[in-house]
Amino acid sequence: MANDIARNLGHLPGEEAAEAIAGHIGRFWDPRMRARLHEFVDAGADGLDPLVVAAVKLLR
Repeated sequence: MANDIARNLGHLPGEEAAEAIAGHIGRFWDPRMRARLHEFVDAGADGLDPLVVAAVKLLR
């Protein structure tokens, strides 16, 4: 799902896209979903769009 968000917001310039993805995840994702995403990134983020990884860093 995070990669879908990145695809939809990927037209924005790099940092702006990461901020928009972080904002979306922060507003609309359940805390458990956010926790799992953080865990996934910590485990290597295999298959995640780099913008999602950047967004997760902004959420921390």
